[in-house]
Amino acid sequence: MGEIRIRSRNNGEINLTEANVSAFRSGLKGRLLLRGDDGYDTARTIWNAMIDRYPAMVVQPEDIEDIVSAVNFARENELLLCVKGGGHNIAGNAVCDGALMLDLSGMNSVTIDKDRRVAQVGPGALLADFDREAQAYGLATPLGINSTTGVAGLTLGGGFGWLSRKFGTTVDNLISADVVTADGKTVKASESENPDLFWGLRGGGGNFGIVTNFEFKLHPVGPDVLTGLIVFPFDQGKDVLRKYRDAVKQMPDDLNVWVVLRKAPPLPFLPEDAHFKEAVIFACFYAGDPAEGEKLLEPFRSFGTPYGEFIGVQPFAAWQQAFDPLLTPGFRNYWKSHNFAELPDEAIDVALKYVSDLPSPHTEIFFGLVGGQASRVPEDATAYSQRDALWACNVHGRWESPDEDQKVISWAREFWNASEPYSTGGVYVNFMTEDEKSRVTSAYKPEIWNRLVGLKKKYDPTNLFSMNQNINPNSA
Repeated sequence: MGEIRIRSRNNGEINLTEANVSAFRSGLKGRLLLRGDDGYDTARTIWNAMIDRYPAMVVQPEDIEDIVSAVNFARENELLLCVKGGGHNIAGNAVCDGALMLDLSGMNSVTIDKDRRVAQVGPGALLADFDREAQAYGLATPLGINSTTGVAGLTLGGGFGWLSRKFGTTVDNLISADVVTADGKTVKASESENPDLFWGLRGGGGNFGIVTNFEFKLHPVGPDVLTGLIVFPFDQGKDVLRKYRDAVKQMPDDLNVWVVLRKAPPLPFLPEDAHFKEAVIFACFYAGDPAEGEKLLEPFRSFGTPYGEFIGVQPFAAWQQAFDPLLTPGFRNYWKSHNFAELPDEAIDVALKYVSDLPSPHTEIFFGLVGGQASRVPEDATAYSQRDALWACNVHGRWESPDEDQKVISWAREFWNASEPYSTGGVYVNFMTEDEKSRVTSAYKPEIWNRLVGLKKKYDPTNLFSMNQNINPNSA
């Protein structure tokens, strides 16, 4: 094996001796992988094909003690540390060239207490793992819209999904978290234990420690819910979106309707001449009685003359997987995001203009409707403070070949610039790419940011946990 060259936190390099690495390995119950070892390439691979990086060492822990050992080893040797949960983050911070990588994907347990309506969730669990266990008892909590998303990263950034209008954000449903802090200690964070840390974990990302267990409150949902798509021709877009914008302000919390602007997939309920044409798509979800949901969706059908629709009762877990094909591994991805409190005509015009010239058939713009209960929580109750966002708009650039990189990325940035005047100025931190480090403060209200910097100074003063949308302890 010989010496291992590994990156330090000051962007230099350190030589770890064979004896040092062997001693570290022998103290682990899990695996320590080096480049060339079986499983190394699988561990370093995440869903975004633009991220192709080679950590110096990968630790795959078996338990919390292994996580503590890895944190201590990184701190004591001044190593650059990156942490992978579900491996779904757009910025790719889970993997870093030359770093010590902590791969938590194997710690994906989900345990449901159906009587107390509480879930215990490991740091490597995906939404699919959570949905499978919780829906066995007809229970759920607001957790994103794709089953391949990691629970940990989604939660630490705030988290929202189909259920957020009814039950709030993901962090509004977090009861407690078990955390390994930068000094190698294991602590519990909740409203009654280390409440300052609990506040920061709920939206502050992975800046304050490594969460080894999440405890969520659960709600009766499904197992069958009313869901589906209504697809309108693109030339009706302006009228459809204006009517939609006005209608959502009177919507009940049980109903959620997202807007997706993209080329229509070749879905069986659409006429063949609509396939691969630009379209305005309503993604509809109703958490209550399906018969009532049908009545509430009827006006949305009348906003134009749809190409077609597929609305019906299906398992909640199946709906959570409906958009997984849009985020399969192997494609190149780049996002730009804004929050909107209103959708003025000018914002609608900008969106339609850019969708009329999509740079890739896989690229889309969506407006994820939040509001409802998520907007009623006080702004300073959690580190996630974007409570004024009625829509989280994400430009989802997605393409196949590196030859297309410049075209798609430039298009996404141009749309972002053109739509910025109509946004709140805020952004959902989980939608931010690696090149937006200077924009991290936009994910938080100013007073929230100042509080987060103070918390970082307390729990991670040397910035051991820096591979994230970073809150530097020395920030002004």
